[in-house]
Amino acid sequence: MKKFLFVDLDDTLFQTLPKCEGQAHLQPAAYLQDGSVISYTTPRQRAFFELMHREMTLIPTTARNLDALRRVDLPFCSYAITNYGGVVLEPGGALDHVWLETMRPDMDKALPGLQEAMLLIDDYTARVGLPGRARLVEDCAIPFYIVLKDPEKNAERLAQVEHEALAPWLAGSGRDFFIHRNGNNLAVLPKTLNKARAVAYLRQRLQAEHGEIMTFGMGDSLSDARFMAACDYAIVPSGTQLAKLTVAAL
Repeated sequence: MKKFLFVDLDDTLFQTLPKCEGQAHLQPAAYLQDGSVISYTTPRQRAFFELMHREMTLIPTTARNLDALRRVDLPFCSYAITNYGGVVLEPGGALDHVWLETMRPDMDKALPGLQEAMLLIDDYTARVGLPGRARLVEDCAIPFYIVLKDPEKNAERLAQVEHEALAPWLAGSGRDFFIHRNGNNLAVLPKTLNKARAVAYLRQRLQAEHGEIMTFGMGDSLSDARFMAACDYAIVPSGTQLAKLTVAAL
C-alpha cells in the first residue's frame, strides 16, 4: 500500500534562527529572495525527514506561494499544495489547472471581502499607531488571502488587531472568512480556501492512481488541524501551537 505524508513546512520541518535557540549543527533549509538563509533544520528534523522520505511520499502542504516553495532546499519529488490550498502542483512543478480553475471563481467572489478586511486593518493600525499594514497575497494571477506581520515581531499587537478590528467584522459581513494567527503572522482567509479541501482533492487523485492508500498529515498550527484530520493519521511536532493546544494541554 502506498503511503503519503501531507506535511506543512514552516515551523514543522524547519524554522527561523531565533526558534532554533540552543540547537547545534543547524543546516540551511529555506532562503529569501536575495539568497540569504531564512530557515534552518535541526539534526532531529533532518533525521525525521530522511526516515519519512524512505518510507513514504512527502507532499508539501503549505501557505507558501510558488516562488517561496522553490526557495525551500528539501528534495520533494511529488505533488505539492501551496497558498493555503489554493494551488496544487503536479510532480515536476506544473500547475494543476483543474484545481486552479476550481479555485478561481471562489477567490474572485472572496476578493471584495478581502479588500474590506484590508481597509479595516489599515484604518485601525493607522488610528491607534501600530506599524503593520495588510498585504494581499496573490499567485497565478489569483488573489488568495491577506496577511499582516508586525515589523517588530510583537505578536500581542496582532492579537489586538484580531480582537478589536476584525472580530466584529467576522461576526457580521465577514462571516465567510476566518483568521489564522500564529507567531508573527495574522492571515485573513476565505472559508473556501483551506488546506483540507486541497488535500481531499489530491487524495482522490492519488487513490485513482494507486488504489487504496494510507495518508498522514503533519503540521504545527491550529489551522493545519483540518487537513491533518482528513488523513488516516496525524503527526504533531512538540512545542508547536497545535501541540500546546492538544497533547501538551492534557
